[in-house]
Amino acid sequence: MATLELTTRIRAPAARCFDLARSVDLHVASNAATGERAVAGVTTGLLGAGQQVTWRGRHFLRWRELTSRMTAFDPPRHFRDEMVDGPLALFRHDHHFEEDGTITVMTDRYEFSWMAGPLGGVAGGVVGGVVGGVVDHLLLRPHFRRFLAQRNAHLREVAESDAWRLYLK
Repeated sequence: MATLELTTRIRAPAARCFDLARSVDLHVASNAATGERAVAGVTTGLLGAGQQVTWRGRHFLRWRELTSRMTAFDPPRHFRDEMVDGPLALFRHDHHFEEDGTITVMTDRYEFSWMAGPLGGVAGGVVGGVVGGVVDHLLLRPHFRRFLAQRNAHLREVAESDAWRLYLK
């Protein structure tokens, strides 16, 4: 398993940032490069406790689907979405929001692990663990870092302008 953390400072209230981070529409708008869109579950608006969404997007030259569920929900401080179906052995994303004066410090923590087919997971033993670790660190980590940085830059731009009103009614 690999872990990735990214901190973004946003000049906007934590409640606004929290809601924008769980907006399906903002997620779609911020990931045009991958063609990401919601195809099942909650496909527009805000995700709430226990709800799920299936994303379809182009990653690593292939169209892929990943279904995630909101498994923790503590507005406006924290929420977690976890993969319940998809191409990875594990994908967990914690979103934390903390106000520091007029700034919200948004911290994303990704935990993920590649599914290496017959070489991955418990069945693959040591070889699968080594192969999975290499894929996690050399392929998935840079991909997720770029993906998350792009999404967070868009979220910050929207939250700090009047554009947030397009997503939160």
